[in-house]
Amino acid sequence: MSTDRAREPLTNPRAERVRKVAALARRAVRVREGRFLVEGPQGVREAVRHRPDLVQDVYLDPDAVDRFPEIEQEARAAGLYLHEATREVLAAMGDAATSQGVVAVCRTLDVPLAEVLAVAPRTLAVLSHVRDPGNAGTVLRCADASGADAVVLTEASVDVYNPKVVRSTAGSLFHVPVVVGVAVEEVIAAAHESGMITHAADGAGEVLLGEADLGSRHAWVFGNEAWGLAPEVRAACTDAVRVPIHGRAESLNLAMAATVCLYESARSRPVGRAGAGSR
Repeated sequence: MSTDRAREPLTNPRAERVRKVAALARRAVRVREGRFLVEGPQGVREAVRHRPDLVQDVYLDPDAVDRFPEIEQEARAAGLYLHEATREVLAAMGDAATSQGVVAVCRTLDVPLAEVLAVAPRTLAVLSHVRDPGNAGTVLRCADASGADAVVLTEASVDVYNPKVVRSTAGSLFHVPVVVGVAVEEVIAAAHESGMITHAADGAGEVLLGEADLGSRHAWVFGNEAWGLAPEVRAACTDAVRVPIHGRAESLNLAMAATVCLYESARSRPVGRAGAGSR
């Protein structure tokens, strides 16, 4: 395999290689190079384990080599470029406030919407104007856990390769197909054309979650954290569905509502029907 492990560890936080990796925290650089940062043992482990074809380099500090031997072993088995670096170098490379001593550089992985729809997905999660990195990453993680077939981040949503989004997915980014940069109106129209129905998740929706048609192939459309879905987006969907509030809470936040909706979809899935989590 190809490895720098036999060479001296990377020790200079101001080295050109370090600056190039750190620059991937900026969207313009990610777009230009088609690469992004993955930080932390969970994200890097899942990238190495499930999508080694995307991994260009793995960097570990000496402590991380001892604490997470499976990352080094699986990276070696996959023939990946593995580099040992000091804690200071890893901190300079990453975007997180506190480095966990593990960083990888990966190629971007988004797929076209047409490719996702071509395989007749049963459940999609569509994020419209979702701007908060933590919310976006959490919804993607929930989509993975609940067995959704893909996640779509529309053109007005946060960049899925934002380091904060990547960390929030806890590795699920490497499990579920992701579509980016498509207008929400285009997503809804294409879903309808492919035979899916669309549910606008809306606190004022006329359909209660327990009464929604989740037996048919469907896409959930989730809106912005502050103002929800635009009226025209809500109107373009098949219906608007609300999660019932039984107590005195005014509402659920985006990530909580999405979790409830996606798990209700999972509960309604026909027995034996595998979702994204089985791939």
